[in-house]
Amino acid sequence: MLDQLITIDKLIFYFFNGVIANSFFDIIMPIITNENIWALPVILGLIYLLLKGGRRGQITIIILIISCGLADYSSASILKPFFERLRPSHEMLDGIRILMGKGGKYGFVSSHAANIFAAAVVLSYFYPSKKRVYFFIASMVAFSRVYIGVHYPGDIIFGGILGYGLAWSVLSLWVIIKMRELKRGNNWFIY
Repeated sequence: MLDQLITIDKLIFYFFNGVIANSFFDIIMPIITNENIWALPVILGLIYLLLKGGRRGQITIIILIISCGLADYSSASILKPFFERLRPSHEMLDGIRILMGKGGKYGFVSSHAANIFAAAVVLSYFYPSKKRVYFFIASMVAFSRVYIGVHYPGDIIFGGILGYGLAWSVLSLWVIIKMRELKRGNNWFIY
């Protein structure tokens, strides 16, 4: 059964990495996946939330940091070393297209997918009117990892599930704290 799932995962990988390859995606996907390009917009977004977002923005930042920190640590430091599944870029598969660096040795689960889906969940909770935008960006980042040749589809699917689940766990804890504070008559969390 596991062998069949791995075979299906590789077939889907070849489809997204090779069959649908085109010159437009070859330019766009490395940009979408490059965390260095995203660093400045993310920093500016956090500064904006901190300075202009009021209490909601400040709470969002704290929950973002906790959620993304947990997602990143869990994926990179626990799951990748535990499963030791080689990235497609390290297996040297026939016909693979690697559009950027090979990445670390192991790919299951994708830290990019875990982090970006954790962020999408948190931002959607506090700013629901932009939910579609957040999840579209998360999906594009996740897809780009397969397209550029550094992750299998299973890596990004389970990375996304990990980030989604951890973010909702942190948000659930936040709601419990908020309700406890409300019962105590405290209002520091009101935004």
